[in-house]
Amino acid sequence: MSRVKASAPHELATDVRLGRIVRLLMEHATVVVSGTKIAQEISSNRSEVWRLIQQLRGLGVDVAGHPATGYQLKSVPDLLLPEILDPLLRGTIFDAHVHHFYKIGSTNAAAMAAAADGIAEGSVFLAEEQTAGRGRGANSWESARSAGIYCSVVLRPPLPPSDVLVISLAAGLAVHAAIEQVKPNLSVDLKWPNDVLIAGKKVCGILTEMNAEVTRVRHVVVGIGINVNHTGFPRELESEAISLRMATGSEWSRVELAAALLKSLDREYRLLIEGTDARPSILRRFAERSTWAQGKQIFVEENGTRIEGTTAGLDEHGFLQVRTAQGLQKVLTGTVREMK
Repeated sequence: MSRVKASAPHELATDVRLGRIVRLLMEHATVVVSGTKIAQEISSNRSEVWRLIQQLRGLGVDVAGHPATGYQLKSVPDLLLPEILDPLLRGTIFDAHVHHFYKIGSTNAAAMAAAADGIAEGSVFLAEEQTAGRGRGANSWESARSAGIYCSVVLRPPLPPSDVLVISLAAGLAVHAAIEQVKPNLSVDLKWPNDVLIAGKKVCGILTEMNAEVTRVRHVVVGIGINVNHTGFPRELESEAISLRMATGSEWSRVELAAALLKSLDREYRLLIEGTDARPSILRRFAERSTWAQGKQIFVEENGTRIEGTTAGLDEHGFLQVRTAQGLQKVLTGTVREMK
């Protein structure tokens, strides 16, 4: 895993030795691994191994043992480390491009900066915790440590800026497919343009940012935040947010879900840039999976204007159409809310 420049001391990419230790212990899960063997694996010494083991324990990894006897994993850690995810992402554009942070301000901000510096397409930024997680506009994103999936990917699509909305919709489809793959009977809804809902509450938000010229996109960063194992939310979010654990009553594997998400996103992205009929397919499937795209009484407030009416599908670029008293109007931006 390559190092990524960071803007603050706590944003240094995860020490690759931690991942190597976890991988070694996973490969020898049924035996105690000596400190000497681990030290050889990471080209260090036993006292440094002890320090790194303590760091892993502090991050919630259940490691049994002592420097005098050796170490053994008591359970497989649910950490989104490259050493754990890479084998699950073989054949995708994200293979061998995972960058992991234990704590970061915002994965999207880090990914945008790295994209501007020329980082490879398919680079993935994953964090256990964000201190300045971002939603659309000035909204923040609740990013409790190791409870959710906080993920940003760098893409360089050969598309004009006008088509970038379709990437956001494709990302919504990828999240929908990943959740259904892990839990097929769970009812998941898509809300235009970038929310995934369960029981009417937000379980995932998508933030797409781009750097573009007039006719072409230089790079796009798609940020995806999924509430996975949160057991609750701050009072101001209780009526709006839900986690997969709260919805199902059971804990989820973040590793399994993150791998399913990135593989699904890879399929959608390849379809978009390689398929001849990709955009209509994405728009059609988004509308089919969304109760908000057609026949929903909604209102949108943005920049002092208000649109009220009934949703009437998506146009050819993916913008929401609303049938109002003044006729058919197109929603370009803003938060869509249901009329009560």
